[in-house]
Amino acid sequence: MKIGELGEFGLISRIASGLANGTGVITGIGDDAAVTALSPGMQLLTSTDMLVEDVHFRRVWHDPYRLGRKSLAVSISDIAAMGGIPRWALLSLAVPPDTPLEFLDAFTRGFLAMAAEHGVALIGGDTCSSRDGLTISVTIMGEQEPERIVRRSGARPDDDIWVTGTLGDAALGLELLEKGKLPSPVTVEEERLISRLLDPSPRAAVGRALAEAGLVSAMIDVSDGLLADFGHIAELSALGGTIHLDALPLSPDFRTVLLSHPSSHPDLALAGGEEYELAFTAPAANREKIVQLMKKSGIDARPVGIVTASPEVTVVLADGSTYAPQNKGYNHFT
Repeated sequence: MKIGELGEFGLISRIASGLANGTGVITGIGDDAAVTALSPGMQLLTSTDMLVEDVHFRRVWHDPYRLGRKSLAVSISDIAAMGGIPRWALLSLAVPPDTPLEFLDAFTRGFLAMAAEHGVALIGGDTCSSRDGLTISVTIMGEQEPERIVRRSGARPDDDIWVTGTLGDAALGLELLEKGKLPSPVTVEEERLISRLLDPSPRAAVGRALAEAGLVSAMIDVSDGLLADFGHIAELSALGGTIHLDALPLSPDFRTVLLSHPSSHPDLALAGGEEYELAFTAPAANREKIVQLMKKSGIDARPVGIVTASPEVTVVLADGSTYAPQNKGYNHFT
């Protein structure tokens, strides 16, 4: 059966079947609006993301289960970047009528699996027909105590610039896909890089822990590339920064595949997007506490630069010379 045969309300019922109310949900799917209650003393965090077929994903690459997971993961990452607790999500779909129900079912399973991993309740949304590909829109809401919310604007001169996890994996995975690596056989290393692109892991627990420990001054998720995203921190903090190219965390998979694909460029780690790691700034005095917190979380993090009073963001090599990247990060309209 195709989605066009099911109809709008049948589609909504199929997505909503079996959903349980989550934390703070008073009225979920089925009414004109959802009703939720914040925990005492909390403020509401809200973010919206859109994924458009052939702009953010291609169905020939992206299986529906992992597409469902990623659709929510990128929104959870926004809440993580502010140190918040993700709570509720709204899912809106513009779907071509000839889309198979099996696709929708797998997508929904993936979306709800990611929701369950992070304690997020699906409380509503919208559906409509699309004449030009699949469009996915997710609005996520979270909460946090006001004094613990981390913004982009709090960086201070001489703060360390930190990054969680590794950089460049998703961008190199995308490059492999664009070169036709799927459905052709891939190496184990290539498959792991592609998986970082198709099924990212938002750092919600780490972001919350850093915020609640009061260790960071500013934070952002790395969705458009470290250089571009730290640039947002620098702009809103009215400061600049120096990023050390040789300090960027690279995975063994990234290093191995980069050697076997000489046309690829190390700038992927500096300016490649789709990472959904966290970049944050923190006073140098907090280094050891951050290291210990990250050990407890099981996620690596390392300093990759320093915040400067001058407004420019520069990249330097190990010998101190300035490096000019070929790419400065993803921009939808350039």
